Amino acid sequence: QLTMSLNSSTLLHEENSQGPKRNTECLESLELQTPSSLQDNPLQRLQLASQEVLEKAKKSGRSKCPRCSSSRMFYCYTCFVPVETVPTKEIPTVKLPLKIDIIKHPNETDGKSTAVHAKLLAPDDVTIYKYPCIPEYKEKRHEIALIFPGPSSVSVKDIAFHLQKYNNDCSREPFLKQAKIEPKEEEKNLNECISSNRSEGTRLKKIIFIDSTWNQTNKIITDERLQGLLQIELKTRKTCFWRHQKGKPDTYLSTIEAIYYFLVDYHQEILRENYKGQYDNLLFFFSFMYTLIKNAKHAGKE
Repeated sequence: QLTMSLNSSTLLHEENSQGPKRNTECLESLELQTPSSLQDNPLQRLQLASQEVLEKAKKSGRSKCPRCSSSRMFYCYTCFVPVETVPTKEIPTVKLPLKIDIIKHPNETDGKSTAVHAKLLAPDDVTIYKYPCIPEYKEKRHEIALIFPGPSSVSVKDIAFHLQKYNNDCSREPFLKQAKIEPKEEEKNLNECISSNRSEGTRLKKIIFIDSTWNQTNKIITDERLQGLLQIELKTRKTCFWRHQKGKPDTYLSTIEAIYYFLVDYHQEILRENYKGQYDNLLFFFSFMYTLIKNAKHAGKE
């Protein structure tokens, strides 16, 4: 049985089994955080495109999806497109440094998932699959990783080091048989190999996220097509998601939060570049909805 402690890094997601009470508690806890604790809260200093188009859409109410004609608010979560009152040209586009596959559990409610945000805002780099219809990853496992906490997971900063173990020129032992802490000499040789090959493109090219509640995850994570992939554990973050899972710690992130946090860490730890808000617009819809719920809570108190 898979478990996650309060101090574990995270992912996963979004089942509202406590209703308005949990929403209120989440928002109140955010308001009580000290300035220092808000440093890792992406909603405080996001560099976002104008959300005026969402304000207008909110006032006009639900609109039709241009593809399936379903009545939706802001975007269609089945067609992955904005509704008619939200022109695509007014939605920001985010360019990602690698490709992202999102594997969605078949029982995950479409309207409750934030995975669609990633597809809407980074359409060229994000693909959503509904389990069990997923790709075969085995042949390219040396350039693919899975965001999932576990005993064999590594941190973002150690991605290059551990991916290199898949390269036959650097190590002949299967990755899963090697310890996370390598002998000094082997570590030295691997680091030299990584440095020499980095210019040749030895780098992570795709990252996989699982979009499901924690209780649904076991069915996907044990799929043979995902076995042997490098697993990455995110640093501990606190979610701002209003649809939090019952009985789970606040380090369980929504899908879009997990994607955002990973990319920020990847940009700084692997690309070795200063982060200047390049991926902030991935939270374009998320931050707007958070504000709507927060304002609704305050209005209810008055």
